[in-house]
Amino acid sequence: MVIDKQMENIEFLAHQVVEGFIIGLHKSPFHGFSVEFAEHRLYNVGDNLKHIDWKVYGRVDKLFIKKYEEETNLRCQIVIDSSSSMLFPSDSDKPNKLQFSCLAAASLITILKKQLDAVGLSFFDSSLTLHTSCKSNTVHSKMLMTALEKQLKYQGENQSTNAANVLHQIAETLHKRSLVIIFSDMLDKVSDADELFDALQHLKYNKHEVVLFHVQDGKYEVDFEFENRPYEFIDMESGEKLRMNSTQLKQEYIERMKEYRTALALKCGQFGIDIVDADTNEGFEKILLSYLIKRNKMT
Repeated sequence: MVIDKQMENIEFLAHQVVEGFIIGLHKSPFHGFSVEFAEHRLYNVGDNLKHIDWKVYGRVDKLFIKKYEEETNLRCQIVIDSSSSMLFPSDSDKPNKLQFSCLAAASLITILKKQLDAVGLSFFDSSLTLHTSCKSNTVHSKMLMTALEKQLKYQGENQSTNAANVLHQIAETLHKRSLVIIFSDMLDKVSDADELFDALQHLKYNKHEVVLFHVQDGKYEVDFEFENRPYEFIDMESGEKLRMNSTQLKQEYIERMKEYRTALALKCGQFGIDIVDADTNEGFEKILLSYLIKRNKMT
C-alpha cells in the first residue's frame, strides 16, 4: 500500500471503503437518541402506565405523564489526537497512527452523511486546535474532509498532549446529547491517568455516548518486537533520547504497558465507554468494519 497514492483524495477513498462496509451491514450501525424528555402533562385514563413519572407522584400525589420529543437524527463529534506521538511509525509504508485515525474518521463521516446525520470534527494536542459544530450539509462535510486531508500530511515535531484538559473542554461545549468518537493513543505525559479517566467520565456524565478507538502500533508499542540490538529510542513529543539494547527494556516495558491498557479498559467498562483496540498493523478498514458489524448486531 502506497500512502501518498491513498491520500490523494480522502473523500473518494472513504466512499470506496464505505461501499464495501454496506454489503456486510444489514442496518445502520448508528442511531439517533430516539427520545428526549420534554415536559410533563396530567395523566388521562387510558394512557400507558409505563410513562407515569412516579417520582413526581410521590411529591405531589398526582399522576403525570412524561412527554418526549422524537429525535430521528444523530449528532456525532469525532475527536482526533494529533500530537507528535500519533506520527509513529514515521518510516513505514503503512499509515501512522494519525493517518490511520483520519482515514477511519473519513469513512465514519461518509456513513453518517448517508444517514443525514450531523457530524463535527475536533483535533487536539496540548490544546484544542480545531473544533467544529455538528452539521449535516454538504459544504460542512467537504470542509471536514479538507481538514482531514491536511492532517494526513502533518509532520509536527515535539508537540505534547493534554487529552484530559481538551476532553473536559469538549464536554463543556457539546450542549446536546451526542455520540463522541475519540481516536487517540492515550499517551499523555501532561496529565496522569486519573485525570484522563475523569475527563472521559465527564463526557459520560453529560449524557454523551462515548467510543474510544485506542490507536497503537501493536508490534512495537504493545509487544515491543524490536531486534536484539542497541537502539536510540526517541520520545516523539519531548525529543528525549534513550540509548539501550532493546532486551534491557522489553520485559519492564511490556508489563507497564499491559498494566496501563488493563486499567484503561477497566475504567472504560466502569463508565460505560466502548473501547476499541485499534492496531494500525491490521488496517483501518478491518478495525472499523469489525466494530461496525459488532455494533450493528447489538442494535
